[in-house]
Amino acid sequence: MKELRIRLLAGVFVVAGVLSWAGARLWNSIGTLPSVPLAAPIVLALIAVVLLATALSLRARLKAQRERRPDAKGVDPMMAARAVVFGHASALVAALVAGMYGGTGVFLLESLDIPARRDQAIYAGFSVLAGIGVIAAAIFLERVCKLPDDEDHENAGPAPTV
Repeated sequence: MKELRIRLLAGVFVVAGVLSWAGARLWNSIGTLPSVPLAAPIVLALIAVVLLATALSLRARLKAQRERRPDAKGVDPMMAARAVVFGHASALVAALVAGMYGGTGVFLLESLDIPARRDQAIYAGFSVLAGIGVIAAAIFLERVCKLPDDEDHENAGPAPTV
C-alpha cells in the first residue's frame, strides 16, 4: 500500500477550495448561499479522535508485542490494514471537505458584518481545522502501522518473481 502523500492531499484541498469559492460566488449572485452546518466540524473532529484512539491503541499493542510481554494482545494484520485503509479514506475525504469549507469560508470573509455569515465563517474555519486534525491523525496511524522493513523495500526495484 502506498503512503499518504501530503502533496496529493494539499492539491485536493486547494482544488476543492478554489471550486468552492467560485461556486459560493456564483450561488450568492443567484440567491442565498447554502449554510455551513454546525455538525461539520464536530463530525470531522470525531473522526480525528477515532483515528487517533485507534493509532494509540495499536501503538501500545505493537510495543507490548515487540517487548514480548506475557499479557500482550497481538495485532491482527487484517485489522491493522483496515485501520490504515480507513485512515487513507478519511484523510482524502477530510482534504476534500476542508477545502470545500475553506473556499466557502474565504468567500464569507467578505461579509463578516452580517452575524449569520460571521457564524458560517466560524463554522467553516473550525471545519478546516478539524479536517487538518483528521489528516494528521491518519498520517500518525499510517506511521504506527508501518512495518519496520517497509523502508528497505521502498527503494528496491521490482519484487523478484518466483
